[in-house]
Amino acid sequence: MKLVFCGTPSFAVPTLEALLGAAHEIALVVSQPDRPVGRARQLTAPPVKQAALAAGLPVTQPEKIRSNAEFRAQLEAIAPDAIVVVAYGRMIPPWMLALPRLGCINLHASLLPKYRGAAPIQWAVAMGDAFTGNTTMLLEEGLDTGPILLQQTLPIGPDQTAVDLFDLLAKAGAPLVVETLAGLGNGTIHPQPQNHAFATFAPLLDREDGRMRFADSTAHELYNRWRGFQPWPGAFTTLAGKKLIVHRLEVAPAPGAAESRPAVPGQMRVENHRLFVACAGGTWLELLEIQLEGKKRLAAAEFLRGAGNANGLAANTRLG
Repeated sequence: MKLVFCGTPSFAVPTLEALLGAAHEIALVVSQPDRPVGRARQLTAPPVKQAALAAGLPVTQPEKIRSNAEFRAQLEAIAPDAIVVVAYGRMIPPWMLALPRLGCINLHASLLPKYRGAAPIQWAVAMGDAFTGNTTMLLEEGLDTGPILLQQTLPIGPDQTAVDLFDLLAKAGAPLVVETLAGLGNGTIHPQPQNHAFATFAPLLDREDGRMRFADSTAHELYNRWRGFQPWPGAFTTLAGKKLIVHRLEVAPAPGAAESRPAVPGQMRVENHRLFVACAGGTWLELLEIQLEGKKRLAAAEFLRGAGNANGLAANTRLG
């Protein structure tokens, strides 16, 4: 088939490579513009553009697409059989939806209608789901509301992070898109409407999503949110009025002192050079690696050796 491919981050690269491997003609790759990256704010091409140029494919990076007459004329001249959209990061306008004979095919990293929106991988992990998957669908004007084409299911390990799952879903979704195009081409795949009554949403992450609310969440819930919100916004709280980033943590049994002195959520316990914090429902987390505002990242035992009571680690110190 003659295709136009729309994608931006590394999640979309395996699909682009799979389409090339399946001998489809990629007439044009559409990606978001280069953006400043890192502390140096160096202008950097998105991963899809880098992969496309390495493969000798033509690339365009329009700042806007909805009312871009030049871009529209470019796509109309190509007259693609299908437009494949994977994590492009822009809503596809009606004129573009109507252009290809097979429609605009999207790979979405959830089992739709669950987790529509910008962060399906992160929220599936953060909510403690045991499995997730990929969906290919026909795009329409609504947000991830289009008819389903194919789906695949992947388990979520109890200690997997969103970063781990990101790579697995990206690689698994690539052959699913190839299979979808083949099925649409030979008429063996028939779009199935979503049941909108079961829709849930996965909104774009906010910095405050990483704030640890010990009184409102159990240790397992906070651990799941930490897994889901990697690499950003992560997990953080406050200690003596300063931001405390929690880089590593795990659910733990209650420290011995808690048996005689019950703790309120957020209260810390230090035991055998280990740092524990009480959460809702009488549950506990052990903080393994932390970073106090303005300081370097430290293992909890090293932090405790240097902190003493200087950072207010008295018996009843509370986080948050």
